[in-house]
This record gives sequence, C-alpha cells and structure tokens, in this order.
Amino acid sequence: MTGAAFDPLSEVADEDLLARYAAGDQSAARALTLRHAPRVLSLAQRMLNDRAEAEDVTQEAMLRLWKIAPDWESGRAKVSTWLYRIASNLCIDRIRAHKPIYDAEPPDMADESPGTVERLVLDDRARALHTALATLPDRQRLAMTLKFIEERPNPEIASIMDLSVDAVESLIARGKRALAAILLSQRDALGHAGG
Repeated sequence: MTGAAFDPLSEVADEDLLARYAAGDQSAARALTLRHAPRVLSLAQRMLNDRAEAEDVTQEAMLRLWKIAPDWESGRAKVSTWLYRIASNLCIDRIRAHKPIYDAEPPDMADESPGTVERLVLDDRARALHTALATLPDRQRLAMTLKFIEERPNPEIASIMDLSVDAVESLIARGKRALAAILLSQRDALGHAGG
C-alpha cells in the first residue's frame, strides 16, 4: 500500500506535544509546527498583506511558544489560542510601526478555472475587500479576519484578543458596517450594478 506514513504524533493533544518538547522531544516541536504554523501564517498574511512580514511573524510566534514551553500551565489556554493571540499582537505591532499593509497585488485565490471576465471581477472584488479591510482600525480588522477569513468562533476570538464576547461582537458589527459603507461606493465598479 502506498501513501503517506502514519504520524503517531498527529493524534497527540497540543499541550502534550508542548510538554514533550519541553522535555527535549524535537519531533513534538515539528508536529506542533506542522499543525499550527500554516494557520498562523495565513492570519499574519491576511493582516499584513506581506508574505515576508507574515513569515517573520509566524517564526517569532513559534519561537515564543518554544521559549514558554517549560513554563506552560496546562488548562489556562489552548495552545492554538495562545499562538493566535501572540501572532495577532505581533501583526498589530508591525502595522502600528507603519509597515506596508497592502500592496497592489490581490491575494492568492484558489483557481477553479472561471472565465477571464469572471476572474477579473473576482480579483477586483477581492482587491476591494482587502483594501477596505486595511482601512479598518486594527482591532476591527483583526476581529473581522479571525471571524470571516479564519472562521474562528466568537469565544475563541475573544480569548485571542483578550476581550469579552460582547466586545468582539461589537467590533465585528462595527467592522461589517464600515466595510459595507466603503464597498457601497464601489458597487457599480465591482459588478453589482442594479442588484
């Protein structure tokens, strides 16, 4: 039988992997990295719109996880939630330091082979959405990204952002209104005329 070999660490809980790493098991670190780094990178790239910056944030977040591994307190927070919080804070720090937050290229999109016109319209819409997202205040942008792009539930977003669930819901509601107002002015140009 051919295929990928079974990874015995794929079923091990994050906290257990972190404890194994703290005890010197490098394979546990690899398993945690494979499990979480892609999602952290995705969040950072959506927040920063810069692949190199996002990779730096991901690396820094993972390094911080390795540093705190020996002192990790089981039950306080999920490893994934902690990583998202660290990555989010690192992104906001970079944004506040006036790093570029948007470039002229639209984000990578899955290719399901739409026609040329449809692809251009989709690219324009994606570019408009990401440009509009970049104009939101940092906390609204983070809440909107975690909710609608990373598809995280509100309680997890609240934990990541160190806010109450009500505060997260308020940020999302304000973010949706702000995005609607920004995008409404571009309705015709984005192919939504008359509907």
